[in-house]
Amino acid sequence: MQIRFLYFEGCPNSEPALNLLKEVLNEKGIKGEIELIEIESEEDAYRYKFLGSPSIYINGEDIEKERRNDEPLYGCRVYKTIDGYSGIPSREMILYAINEALIQ
Repeated sequence: MQIRFLYFEGCPNSEPALNLLKEVLNEKGIKGEIELIEIESEEDAYRYKFLGSPSIYINGEDIEKERRNDEPLYGCRVYKTIDGYSGIPSREMILYAINEALIQ
């Protein structure tokens, strides 16, 4: 399973989101390296199909299924969660994306 964590320096949500991702992977018993990619420019955002900081990609797919076709964005990310809008994805969103990748 390929896991990428994309962010830009100074993003206050990067560390909590990365910690949550690690927790979920550990709970699922998934071992492997998380590739950390720092997005430094709008060009990087387009190159990596970055949807804002922080973003998580599993097997090349953004974890927020509804936004996978959105235009790249070099800025802060807001996730639409069950509890409202958040700068950090929900645990359920990460779990769903992992489970989706496991069945493919």
